[in-house]
Amino acid sequence: MTSSCEYCQLKQGYGDLMWESKYWLIFLAPSQRYLGTCVVAQKKGCKDLSEVETKEWVEFGLIVKKLEESLRTIFNPTLFNWSCFKNATFRGPNPKPEVHWHFIPRYKEEVSFGGLKFKDPDFGYIPQPISRELPPDVQKNLKKKIETQLFK
Repeated sequence: MTSSCEYCQLKQGYGDLMWESKYWLIFLAPSQRYLGTCVVAQKKGCKDLSEVETKEWVEFGLIVKKLEESLRTIFNPTLFNWSCFKNATFRGPNPKPEVHWHFIPRYKEEVSFGGLKFKDPDFGYIPQPISRELPPDVQKNLKKKIETQLFK
């Protein structure tokens, strides 16, 4: 999958693939300004939400439940934001938007992982598309921790 999504922060994709279901892909986002941020992308690449079929919505609902339960167990975020943006793809010629959701855990209190601290300066407001890339070993460990919880 390709994307020029401002929240994904990568021109060539949505991040590190963690899991694949029949209709959706779950990626650990490259930007971890909000610890545990993931992207859930539809496999068939609809351009609008109205094109998503009922069976895909049902599976998406199960993914929402699993992701939220997993992150709650690992880091206990205060709340979760889910966003579906397609703005960045229209900034260039020949836009090809793809339905994908940003799963953004939000934290009222500072949280730590991999020796790093994560403070949510925008808590209570719209998350900002400011990139925070983690050292590769920390990103890898975060991916593994989330995957382990997802598959329990």
